[in-house]
Amino acid sequence: IPNHLDWVQVRGSIREMSNLKELCSGLPLDPLPFNHGRDPNVPHAPVRTPNLSPGEERLALRNALRYFPPHLHATLAPEFAQELRQYGHIYMYRFCPTMTMRAFPIDQYPCRTRHAASIMLMILNNLDHAVAQFPQELVTYGGNGQVFSNWAQFRLVMHYLSIMTEQQTLVMYSGHPLGLFPSLASSPRCVITNGMVIPNYSSRDQYEKMFAIGVTMYGQMTAGSYCYIGPQGIVHGTMLTVLNAGRRYLGSSDLRGRVFVTSGLGGMSGAQAKAAVIAGCIGVIAEVDEAPLKKRHEQGWLMEVSDDLDHCMQRIRKARSSKTALSLGYHGNVVDLWQRFLQEYERTGELLVDLGSDQTSLHNPFSGGYYPVQLSLRQANQLMSTDPPRFKALVQESLHQQVAAINKLSDAGMFFWDYGNAFLLEAQRAGADVQKHGGGATEFRYPSYVQHIMGDIFSLGFGPFRWVCTSCDPADLALTDDIAATVLEDISVTVTERVRQQYMDNIRWIREAGKHKLVVGSQARILYSDQIGRVSIALAINQAIADGRVSAPVVISRDHHDVSGTDSPFRETSNVYDGSAFCADMAVQNFVGDAFRGATWVALHNGGGVGWGEVTNGGFGLVLDGSEEAGRRAELMLNWDVSNGVARRCWSGNSFASETIQRTMEDQRQLRVTMPFPVQDEQVLDRALQG
Repeated sequence: IPNHLDWVQVRGSIREMSNLKELCSGLPLDPLPFNHGRDPNVPHAPVRTPNLSPGEERLALRNALRYFPPHLHATLAPEFAQELRQYGHIYMYRFCPTMTMRAFPIDQYPCRTRHAASIMLMILNNLDHAVAQFPQELVTYGGNGQVFSNWAQFRLVMHYLSIMTEQQTLVMYSGHPLGLFPSLASSPRCVITNGMVIPNYSSRDQYEKMFAIGVTMYGQMTAGSYCYIGPQGIVHGTMLTVLNAGRRYLGSSDLRGRVFVTSGLGGMSGAQAKAAVIAGCIGVIAEVDEAPLKKRHEQGWLMEVSDDLDHCMQRIRKARSSKTALSLGYHGNVVDLWQRFLQEYERTGELLVDLGSDQTSLHNPFSGGYYPVQLSLRQANQLMSTDPPRFKALVQESLHQQVAAINKLSDAGMFFWDYGNAFLLEAQRAGADVQKHGGGATEFRYPSYVQHIMGDIFSLGFGPFRWVCTSCDPADLALTDDIAATVLEDISVTVTERVRQQYMDNIRWIREAGKHKLVVGSQARILYSDQIGRVSIALAINQAIADGRVSAPVVISRDHHDVSGTDSPFRETSNVYDGSAFCADMAVQNFVGDAFRGATWVALHNGGGVGWGEVTNGGFGLVLDGSEEAGRRAELMLNWDVSNGVARRCWSGNSFASETIQRTMEDQRQLRVTMPFPVQDEQVLDRALQG
């Protein structure tokens, strides 16, 4: 006889399945749901300032009402108009579900195909309150990384996925579900584009208007492609960056007693505290907003919190002396933190910081991505909507102050790098002293972490490979962790010493991942692997599903921030020096090639970690269900997904990529890549140009 706890679990499961069925039934129109408005208990996106003309406001309202029959327009139009004027966008709060959204086990979704159920799982994980930065505004991370533009789109997508067959593809236009279209069983079940604006009209100001009007959307990278896995997704990459920064700048992998200073604890940047401790150093992270600070502390990602700079300096000195790993969250502005480190150095001659970076959302600097030191959080949120020009001036003045302190500390021996969040780009635009004399268009006084730290790792084919256990069972995740570690250990004995170092870092990571309580949201994992590692792990997991050792399908994916997925001249392709850093062929070809090589869904975005109009990126999701077909798709698609980027980097002149692609061609007889002939005698160029 089932005990009481069993019955509670059964009733809870039945209730959840009932909620999911209601969620997938389409737009609730008869009767309309009660309009609860904004929930005061969750964080909310800053007010947007699109500065619409009266005609544009009218167009935004007309566009929003397209989702509803005319007899409801008189009811909905006034509240949509109020949202537009109050928040700068029509989110349709009335249609925000009241149920708790999270990644439910795959067998609970009312779907005709497990591929559709897997996409649903990933969408709900992106909107889980424990995962999403601003859940009621459908923002997963980065301040404006949207999953959808409004709640009507969300409900329609869930409905379409629930009725989809294996002969249909859901087409997504910047958050809007264009519909289900007939296609082959071998085709992707969902094709997503976000922000595909004609290049001459891809400015930041024009984006704000187009988003408010409801015709485009900023999907960031893994928000609008339904592939975010919580802050764990960036923990590993941050850990690798800090470890390799130590090797490059400090000459050691032993970071005990070393201090890493940065900022940001919301969304992606929330991973920094955990990554610092795993790397063994002292991480000091400034955050102006108490909500994400408390969230990371409660989740166990951040060890200590203080709003007292005197106390922070004492804790740093104590941790340095004992060489104890520590993550310390400073509740305050990062400019104050940098200036205090400078004051300590000038007063005592003691340099308390070894490594420095920044992870504020400077791709979105004037709408809540960066808070100027001159204002409190409340004052800043008010000013950015009431006087945007004044707010912009204060942001740029604040960047000046931040850079001035960083420059002096750098001159004293601290090593700083740009984390690809557009920090140096926006500092340059603000007129701060970040120029590199004689440098190219993508070079600054400080390198991006791709240029000095991660770029060569990308060129070796390594990047952020991910998987999600759709059973939502921690036991499945633990088993896949072991599978991945065993696979990498077997491969590591056959590779070069340069590649082996990367394998050993990742084996260490995956063997210890379970200890660090990295899961927030879905039962997911990330590690950096090269082409042979990704394919081998995917095939081994697929076999484990076939054998019944893993109880349900597994979704494999990656961050778009990878060797092949993203063209971004100030981040992912900042170390491409043949003049093609501003070209986007690689990302577009990646998206198209993944689609016809077996991906379950694909996404192509304008905008990402460094901002709208600054980057093009592509992503994918692929469902492993234990079938031979899934194994064939994984092998074909993953080989392309990596080799595309390595071949492009080889053609640009990167020697690591050249070695990698040549080894790959030896292993894969059908792969033939055009190899560059380098100019060996520079005087040939001199004579030709002088003649």
